[in-house]
Amino acid sequence: MAKYGTQEYADQIMEAINSSPEYEEAAKTWEGDFYLIVEKGGPIKETIYTYLDLWHGKCRKALVTKDDKEFTPEFTMAATMEVWRKIAEKKMDGTQAIVTRQMKLKGNMAKIMRNAKAAQALTNCTNKVPVEWPE
Repeated sequence: MAKYGTQEYADQIMEAINSSPEYEEAAKTWEGDFYLIVEKGGPIKETIYTYLDLWHGKCRKALVTKDDKEFTPEFTMAATMEVWRKIAEKKMDGTQAIVTRQMKLKGNMAKIMRNAKAAQALTNCTNKVPVEWPE
């Protein structure tokens, strides 16, 4: 079981994405990359940036970095660890988190909404990865 916010966890997410027929089908036309940002606070002592390069139903790269200077992704999604955990544990939907402003999204919202099935399939992939949450 990988610790949340580590490279090991990102590697397991990439593996889950790349082995998912559901995601591959839902995201077959998707082209776009992300920073998934865990904001500093509580048990998170430094902001965590996880970069995902998603391309036609596959994840080409998943990398945890200490800052947001390494890549210039099309999208950023930022929230506290508590919000990310609620999404991972299916206690909250990612769209709900954005609409209620518990998660900040930068990028073309219309593109995200047109690809709602791909977004849901991506969430399903991440939900399958066992994780050790920081306390």
